[in-house]
Amino acid sequence: MKNHSAEIDVRKYIKQIINSKGLKQKSVAIKAGYTEQQFSNLLNGRKVFKVDDVLRIANALEVTPNDLFG
Repeated sequence: MKNHSAEIDVRKYIKQIINSKGLKQKSVAIKAGYTEQQFSNLLNGRKVFKVDDVLRIANALEVTPNDLFG
């Protein structure tokens, strides 16, 4: 059985960073190279995060990948 708690935490921290910076999910999605739907799927657990996703989102949010893990 896989433990998805790390993935859940990544989604939580991404949402917190977006809110703390006063950004819109749509603008982060576009900057990271996703459609709104693709980004929504990542943030809501309908798509599994991959290393590339973490890097793209961290870059779009101007944070380190480690920041996305708390």
